[in-house]
Amino acid sequence: MEKITQINDLVNSIVWGPYMIALLVGTGIFLSIRLGFPQVVNFGSIMKNTVGRMFKKSSGADGDITSGQAGLTAIAAVVGTGNIAGVATAIAIGGPGAVFWMWVSAFFGMASKFSEIALGIKYREKKEDGSIAGGAMYYLDKGLHNKFLSYFFSVMVIITYFIMGAVVDTNSIALSVQEQWGIQPVITGVILAAFTGVVILGGIKRMGQVCEYLTPFMGGLYIIAGVMILLLNISQVPAAIKLIFVSAFKPAAATGGFAGAAIGQVVKMGFARGLFSNEAGMGSSPIIHSSAQVNHPVEQAIWGVAEVFIDTIIICTITAVAIVVSGEWTTGVSGVALTMRAFNKTLPGNIGSYIVLGSALLFGYSCLISVNYYCERAGEYLFGPKCIKPMRILWVIFIVIGSMGGLEFVWALADTANGLMAIPNLIGLLFLSGTVVNLKKDYFSRSKKETLTSEEV
Repeated sequence: MEKITQINDLVNSIVWGPYMIALLVGTGIFLSIRLGFPQVVNFGSIMKNTVGRMFKKSSGADGDITSGQAGLTAIAAVVGTGNIAGVATAIAIGGPGAVFWMWVSAFFGMASKFSEIALGIKYREKKEDGSIAGGAMYYLDKGLHNKFLSYFFSVMVIITYFIMGAVVDTNSIALSVQEQWGIQPVITGVILAAFTGVVILGGIKRMGQVCEYLTPFMGGLYIIAGVMILLLNISQVPAAIKLIFVSAFKPAAATGGFAGAAIGQVVKMGFARGLFSNEAGMGSSPIIHSSAQVNHPVEQAIWGVAEVFIDTIIICTITAVAIVVSGEWTTGVSGVALTMRAFNKTLPGNIGSYIVLGSALLFGYSCLISVNYYCERAGEYLFGPKCIKPMRILWVIFIVIGSMGGLEFVWALADTANGLMAIPNLIGLLFLSGTVVNLKKDYFSRSKKETLTSEEV
């Protein structure tokens, strides 16, 4: 195990070195400029046509689930324990300044996710059984015409999500339950495996139906708790925000259980945890979004902006502000336990830990039932449909295994796999950016004409 850890640390230092960060952020900046900053210019329209229409019924277009179900399932896949344990780990290791770099990665990541979803829809395929398949592997293959990158990406999807989903999410849930009630992690793992198996055996349509109701409920619960924290601790919030901005460029010194951090570590933790949380630039979300019943790629691509905004700018910020305001980040505690302590301290009556525990269970479970679909489609692309059922069974087994894993090692392994998975997708986004620009122009020009026509009538 020690040798494996050393190898992973070496690869991780390369994958998350300055070149990877430059590629990740640079791609987001490049796409933001080429697309005319849709995350700012078109933000109002985007939120109106995504969150504002999440329960809209089928449009009759090709696809397996409605646009809203695809968007909510994708949000369920990214709003996971990374929003609770990931943010806490980033602050515990990199200090409050890591949160600022999470925001930066999210802002430019909105353009990356917009682009990858648009490409996913454009290059998706209709299978013999009538189902729709898409994702980065398809636009790397059919758009970029690079089989090697499409195969490498597909392999990394399977490795990444068996680690990041089945193992990391289960591990975080099991540890939070143990922290609160003392229940052995393996027991939690077995229960989660059973509940997950019931849903994933029903395929994407059952996932979409479950997430259509689960996602708004779990997100709303956490956001309400965040508003309560802001209101009850309003006098301390400005100082916490200031500390986040200052520490981003002048890292906090060692204090209490916090060992201190160099600027490189602060930036790395911010970007790594930001990517882990919202998955912008990874090419994974288009796998789910490609199943949406839409008539134009950008009709679904706008969900990418809403997805990153909800995940990182809203939900991750709630976690971060609670941790910084509480001061618990200096105690040396990390992961879910840190967030639970922070919420307990910033909310009355010791209800904070129960809110975090409930959210961790819902966030983690939503990931477990949705990101398995990533692995299924990647496996189908590589080996054909015969691998789907065995992969579902293996997924359930890995959930049990994940409940017994060590937190620090699995987080490190997930970071490495994340970075390797993002590389081929970022290359594809850069070389296919012209296609995205044309799709965006076509969609918004059509929308403008329809609006003018409607006004004339």
